[in-house]
Amino acid sequence: MVELPKPLSARQLFKLLKAEKSPKSALALFDSASRQPGYTHSPHIFLLILRRLSDPKLVVHVTRIVELIKTQKCKCTEDVVLTVLKAYAKSKMPNEALDCFQKMEEIFGCKPGIRSYNALLNAFIEANLLDKAESFLAYFETVGILPNLQTYNILIKISVKKRQFVEAKGLLDWMWSKELKPDMYSYGTVINGMVKSGDLVSALEVFDEIFERGLVPDVTCYNIMIDGFFKRGDYVQGKEIWERLVKGSCVYPNVVTYNVMINGLCKMGRFDESLEMWERMKKNECEMDLFTYSSLICGLCDAGNVDGAVEVYKEMVKRSVVVDVVTYNALLNGFCRAGKIKESFELWVMMGKENCHNVVSYNIFIRGLFENSKVEEAISVWELLRRRGSGADSTTYGVLIHGLCKNGHLNKALKIFKEAKDGGDKLDAFAYSSIVDGLSKQGRVDEALGIVHQMDKYGCELSPHVCNPLINGFVRASKLEEAICFFREMESKGCSPTVVSYNTLINGLCKAERFSDAYSFVKEMLEKDWKPDMITYSLLMDGLCQGKKIDMALNLWRQVLVKGLEPDVTMHNILMHGLCSAGKIEDALLLYSNMKQSNCLPNLVTHNTLMDGLYKARECEMASVIWACMFKNGFQPDIISYNITLKGLCSCGRISDGIALFDDALKHGILPTSITWYILVRAVLKLGPLDSLS
Repeated sequence: MVELPKPLSARQLFKLLKAEKSPKSALALFDSASRQPGYTHSPHIFLLILRRLSDPKLVVHVTRIVELIKTQKCKCTEDVVLTVLKAYAKSKMPNEALDCFQKMEEIFGCKPGIRSYNALLNAFIEANLLDKAESFLAYFETVGILPNLQTYNILIKISVKKRQFVEAKGLLDWMWSKELKPDMYSYGTVINGMVKSGDLVSALEVFDEIFERGLVPDVTCYNIMIDGFFKRGDYVQGKEIWERLVKGSCVYPNVVTYNVMINGLCKMGRFDESLEMWERMKKNECEMDLFTYSSLICGLCDAGNVDGAVEVYKEMVKRSVVVDVVTYNALLNGFCRAGKIKESFELWVMMGKENCHNVVSYNIFIRGLFENSKVEEAISVWELLRRRGSGADSTTYGVLIHGLCKNGHLNKALKIFKEAKDGGDKLDAFAYSSIVDGLSKQGRVDEALGIVHQMDKYGCELSPHVCNPLINGFVRASKLEEAICFFREMESKGCSPTVVSYNTLINGLCKAERFSDAYSFVKEMLEKDWKPDMITYSLLMDGLCQGKKIDMALNLWRQVLVKGLEPDVTMHNILMHGLCSAGKIEDALLLYSNMKQSNCLPNLVTHNTLMDGLYKARECEMASVIWACMFKNGFQPDIISYNITLKGLCSCGRISDGIALFDDALKHGILPTSITWYILVRAVLKLGPLDSLS
C-alpha cells in the first residue's frame, strides 16, 4: 500500500484514491488516512470512496463510512447521499436506504431533493417492494415534490415489474401527451420487460414506435430485440433487427451486439455466419471480451469444428484475454467429442497449472474418456477428483456409473453406486437409470427392482428414465406379469408412464401373442390422452402379422389412416411382409403402388420384402419387375436382395439365370454369405451337376 504523506491534505488523498485501481486498496488508503491525527475527510473524499464501494460485496463499508460522516459532522452535497442510496438499492437494502433518507439533514447536513426521492423510490422497486414504492410515490405530492422524467421512468419500471405492460405502454403515451418526452431508458425498460416475458410482438411494436416518434433507438434497445428473437429461435426477425442497425447511420453495434449475434447464431447452428460476424468484428476493430471468445469457442466445439475453436483460443491467448474455466471446459468437451484424447490430456494439464479445474471439468473429462472407451483413464481422473477432496456432485456419479455400465463394468459401477449411497452422496436419476438399465440388460431384474425401491429412501424421485429400462428388462426376461405389475406401481407412485413405457409393454405382449392385452394398453393410452405414435402401431402391426392375424392387422391399418396419421416406411414394410406371408400378393402389390401416392417412398427393405413374397408365390416375372423398379428408384441391391432373387430363380428352375446373377453380385463387390452358398449347393444337388450347367 502507498505510504501516506504527513501531514496529509484532502487534495493529496484525492489524487491517491483516484490512482488506485482496486476498490479494496482504495478503502485501505481511506482508512489509513482516517487514523491520521488532525486529519478529517472532505465531502469530495467521501463521495469518491463511496462511489468505489458500489459492489454489493463491499456495501458493508458504506454503512461504516456513513457513520464516519455523521461523527465528523461533515456537510455533504446531495450527490453523496445519492451514492449511498444507489449502493443500498443495488444491494437490495431498502430499510437502510429509508433510514439514510429520513436522517439526511442529521447525517449529511442537506435536504432531500427530487433525485433523492427518486433514488429511494428505486430502492423499493429493486427490493421488489412495489406496494411500498407506490405509497411513497403518493407521498411526493403531500410534500410538494414534483415528479420529473426519472420519476416517471421509475413508475414505468414498477409496471414492468408487475408485468402490467399495457399500463407501462399507456404511461409512455401519457408522458407524450404532457410533453414529458420519454427517453431511451423509458422505452428500453418497456421493451426489455416485454422481451423477457416472451411478448416479442408487443416489444417490436414499441420498438417501431421509437422511429414513429422521431427518436433513434440506442444500441441497447437493438441488443435487447436481437437477443430476444434469437433466444426464441426466430432467426429471420433477429437478423432483420441486425440489418436495421447496420443500415442506420446514427447507431453502431458495440461489443454486446456482436456477442449477442455470435452467441445466438452459434446456438441456432449457424456457425458460418457466426464466424463471419467474428471477422466483421475484427475488421471494425471492436474490442472482443471474454464472452465473445467463449461464445465462439463453445459454438465451434458444438459444431464439431474443434480446430476452428483452437484457432480462436490461440488468438484469445495472443491478445492476453484471461481464459476462464467455462471456456476451457468448452474446449475440453470439444476435444473429447472429436476423439482427440491426446489433445484433451494436454489441455487438462494446462488447466491444472492455471488452477482452472472445477467439478464440471471433471464431469466433462470423465464422460469424454468413457465415450472414447478409455475406461482406465476415466477411473484415474475420478480417483484424482477424490484425492483432491473436490466434491463430486450428482452429475459426476451419473456420468461415472453410466460410463462404467456402458463399457461393460457393471460390478464396478455397482460398487461405486453403493459407496456413494453409504457415504450420503447424492445420486440423481441418471445414476439410478444407468444401474437399472445395466442390471436389466444382464437379466438381473430382481436386483434392478430392489434398487428402484431404494430410491424413495434416498430421496430420489422415480422417473420414466429409471422405470422404462426395468420394464424392458422384465419383457426381455419374458416376465410380462411382473412388467405389468411394475407398470401399475409406477402410476401409484406418481410417475406417469410415457409412450416408451407403453410401447415396451405392447411389444412384449405382441411377441407373446397376447393381442387383446396389447390392444387394451393402446386403448388406455387413448383414454389418458396419450397419443400412440407410429412405433406403437408398428409394434402392434408386427405382432399381429407375426401371429398370422392379418385381418386384424389390416383393420389396425385402416384405423391409423382414419386417425389422420401417415404410416412411415417401416409400418408399410411390416404390413407388406404380413400380406406376403399370408399369400395376399395382390394386396401387397397394391400397398407398394400406393406408397408414392401417400408420400412414403419405398426403401430397399420394401423391395426385398416384395420380391421374397412374389418368388414364394412363383410370380417370377413380377419379381423381376420389382428388381428393375429397385434400380429405377435409385437403390443398389445388397446381399439380401441377391440371396432372395437367387433363391427365387433357383426355385423356378432358372439356375443358369441364378448363376449369372451370382457373377453379377461378385462383379459389384457383394460378398456371398453362408446363405448364398447354401442356396447354390441346394439347387445343384436338387437338379444334378449336368442339369445345372446345361
